[in-house]
Amino acid sequence: MSGRIPDSTVRRLSLYLRMLRELGRTNREFVSSHELAGRAGATSAQVRKDLSLFGSFGKRGRGYSVGSLSNTLEEILGLVRTWKVGLVGVGKIGTALLGYRDLDARGFDIVAAFDVDAAKIGKQVFGLTVSPLSDLERIVKECGVEIGIVATPPEVAAEVAKSLGDVGVGAILNFAPTELQVSDCVAVRAVDIVLELEGLSYLLATARRLDASKTDE
Repeated sequence: MSGRIPDSTVRRLSLYLRMLRELGRTNREFVSSHELAGRAGATSAQVRKDLSLFGSFGKRGRGYSVGSLSNTLEEILGLVRTWKVGLVGVGKIGTALLGYRDLDARGFDIVAAFDVDAAKIGKQVFGLTVSPLSDLERIVKECGVEIGIVATPPEVAAEVAKSLGDVGVGAILNFAPTELQVSDCVAVRAVDIVLELEGLSYLLATARRLDASKTDE
């Protein structure tokens, strides 16, 4: 393997792993590239190409070993350990994330939560005490936070992201509807709910236009 792996490939690896875990719970031993492709919205050729970037895993005539490939993808994706996460912004989205129990099972432990609202500071939210943002550097270092989640209003998100990078956080998941400008040393992923809804809007509108054109014929 050489060079940087495209983000689209990494996302598909996560989808493959999710499917493999589901199949593992049903005691399946092998799965074909065709089945993985169908569940991931890809093609068999794409599955084989994605996996070939990291080695040779399939067995001719049998496909991929569910258990072995699952373990390999967990190692590739860095999920053989638990990552410590710090959340900034304990609003509706932040609170929902703190209550999302599946994160722990997937290797992501939210160990710190921050806010600037005096009414929230010191309160317990799903067992975690909300700390003032002014304590960010101390708590990040004490807790060993490696990933930051930004769930703040957009007007302060950039400043928060910079602060996270400055205190050594190496990756940020951004829920604020704004683009973050951070150091090249900090990896950033954005979850833009409006953007996703606009994508769905396009798909629905396109489908309805097609239906209308068929009716007019």
